[in-house]
Amino acid sequence: MILTAMALMGLVDNFVVVIADTAGLWQFQVIRSAMALCLLVVFARWRGLRLRPRRWRPVVARSFVLSCGLMIYFAALAVLPISEAVAGLFTAPLFILLLSMVFFGQRVGALRLGAVAAGFAGVLVVLRPEAGQVGWLTLVPVVSGLFYALAQIATREWCGGEAALTLLFGFFAAMGLWGLAGLGALALFPQPVPEGAAGFTLRLWGQMSGAAWAWTVAQAVFSLVAVGLIIRAYQSVEASFVAVYEYALLIFAVLWGWLLLGDRVGPVTLAGIALIVASGAVIALRGRTSDGPVPDPGPPDGRIAPPKN
Repeated sequence: MILTAMALMGLVDNFVVVIADTAGLWQFQVIRSAMALCLLVVFARWRGLRLRPRRWRPVVARSFVLSCGLMIYFAALAVLPISEAVAGLFTAPLFILLLSMVFFGQRVGALRLGAVAAGFAGVLVVLRPEAGQVGWLTLVPVVSGLFYALAQIATREWCGGEAALTLLFGFFAAMGLWGLAGLGALALFPQPVPEGAAGFTLRLWGQMSGAAWAWTVAQAVFSLVAVGLIIRAYQSVEASFVAVYEYALLIFAVLWGWLLLGDRVGPVTLAGIALIVASGAVIALRGRTSDGPVPDPGPPDGRIAPPKN
């Protein structure tokens, strides 16, 4: 489920620059969320599935935490090089391991900790963040990684009994509300907007091109499927076991970029990708042999599981 989700996200993320050329970030979030929410409602009615949470507070809290993390990440893109922003977001698996050990008493051996650290090192090799002094701006994307880690732990620990469609609806509703909030803020406090993709975060509302509309629709559909798969994965097993496979997003992003856009991949990038894959293999094998059995994943169709005695 995680690998399929990363393949879909890696595909559409290569074309965000097409959307950013004529649209604004907040406009994009509102339109994408509206599309995704409509699709969710239609699908839920067709399949007879419920969208209403069993418990409102955990679902609202998870949606808020996850949307905060992603919006902080998008904000970091406006003030930092993308390499630093993405590297900060990919500290999430490290936070998941630490939080799982401290607050939930999960057993995580030294080998798995070392493997996740190696995976993060592979991310740095692939992205090659620029050297410089560490200031508070540099820590902004790391905060997004912390929020993302909290949200993925919450998916299982707080919302394990919720349907995947319910969590999907909460996530896209939260992102849409962030988009509306951003549009409201820019309407009250207009900012100078650079041309093209450079004005993505400051543009109030742009006249979107046909290509931008096409890829926004693709973002809505593909991200809906991908986030749903991620939710089911985090509901199925412990967060620290699943998290490392999100590194595959880098592999698929490079692969799609090479196949579709002709982006060349150098030996240093390939070495970083190999390190990421190796760390994932170590964690998977070590997790099954040393950390005990994998919990029962529950119903495969996304419906609510009955309570266990």
